[in-house]
Amino acid sequence: MMMNASKRSAESARKTRRPNGRPLPGWLAFVACLSALILGLVGPDASAQTADDAPAAESAAPPAPPPGGYKSGLHPMPNDAETPLAFMPPGSAASPVPSEEIYPPQTITIRFNHKKHTKDLKQTCKSCHAAAFTSDKVADRLMPKAEQCDACHDVDHSDLNAVKAGTDANGQCVFCHIGDKAGEKGAVAPMVLPNANLVFTHKKHLDRNIQCGQCHGQVGELELATRDQLPRMAGCFACHNMSGAAQGQAKGACTTCHTARNDGRMITSFTTGNLVPPQWMHNAAHTPDFIDRHKAVAANDSAFCGSCHTTNECTDCHDGRVRPRKVHPNDWLSIHAQSARQDNPRCSSCHQAQTFCADCHRRVGVARDTASGNRLAGRRFHPPAAEFTTAPRGPNHHAWEAMRNLNACVSCHTERDCATCHATKGLSGGHGVNPHPLGFRDKCGVAFARNPRPCLVCHQSSDPLVRACQ
Repeated sequence: MMMNASKRSAESARKTRRPNGRPLPGWLAFVACLSALILGLVGPDASAQTADDAPAAESAAPPAPPPGGYKSGLHPMPNDAETPLAFMPPGSAASPVPSEEIYPPQTITIRFNHKKHTKDLKQTCKSCHAAAFTSDKVADRLMPKAEQCDACHDVDHSDLNAVKAGTDANGQCVFCHIGDKAGEKGAVAPMVLPNANLVFTHKKHLDRNIQCGQCHGQVGELELATRDQLPRMAGCFACHNMSGAAQGQAKGACTTCHTARNDGRMITSFTTGNLVPPQWMHNAAHTPDFIDRHKAVAANDSAFCGSCHTTNECTDCHDGRVRPRKVHPNDWLSIHAQSARQDNPRCSSCHQAQTFCADCHRRVGVARDTASGNRLAGRRFHPPAAEFTTAPRGPNHHAWEAMRNLNACVSCHTERDCATCHATKGLSGGHGVNPHPLGFRDKCGVAFARNPRPCLVCHQSSDPLVRACQ
């Protein structure tokens, strides 16, 4: 560089000679040489530096995402394919979709590939969700902090109000945050992860060596984890529905996991709906036909109903204070006769046959003792006598009708009506018709042991025939 400067100085000196060939004064030649030296030392470097800076400014532009944006980590399976049942949480076969009353809807605004992090990068659940191992309530936040991502991604989240994106693609906001303008002016769409309406402690389960997959399924085989990876009650019952010593500390009471009122009953009303039992639990799904089915559920386990309901709710209906219109369909009057013959539902469960049923039948003229003026002409209550009373017994014979549904008979008749035919002849005034089928004597002991009252309508307790059945 110094040699080039000397050459430029000599050239400058030659050019500064006067036209008549005489050299310039010494002081002027010295100034010219000094100027040339300064230009040689500063000028070229400054020009080169300026030229080098221009490409650097252009390379500072952040790398753009691929055409169409990033595709992985947007759904549990690539291209939003159906998640295999083997990857789902235990109990998903019985409850394919998690309850919105227990797990309110979420808004997930990032993309994340669990399979890549666990399989390729060898990360464990604890790498990101270490807080779960010390969490003892559902209100704890178990998502990793943003700074934790900085260890691998070229980004600085130390100040969330001024996040600094790096130069690598994985450090740009749009690499993880959803939206074409994610990160513009420092703003990204917020994640909404409401607390579950449960009583739950991760720490107790993990301390008992209950691993993440036993509740959440095979998250390591999926990309994005959503509400679908939250536990199902049917899966919880694998431990919490055991009996005896096998139950251990996994108690099965509803309020072990479900939130409760001060009186011990479960809280069932939430902003997302009312919590009701699933179909697989004691056949107790509160579907439109549950009014007909609930009597069997309550009879099997009334304490189960008491987890949510008070006895007042039962008595309000059963003592007549509340008469829910939805007990019967709108056209019930036209079809109730057939249901009464089938004894399903049993009318006497709610109605008194000799008052409610008979009074209504008398008013509309379909009772035997109704005023003749109210009775419709030609109205017959039973099939013709040839089918209903005389032998041989056909499918419409009253004997079969009485055995199928005696309640239908006693809604109009009393035992005295039966005795007019089936009592013995003579002083008792009966017709002597034997009500017993063939071979009854061989099995009368079973009938008498089950309910002796029908026998004593016609027989005295001292009757030798009764003694033979005792």
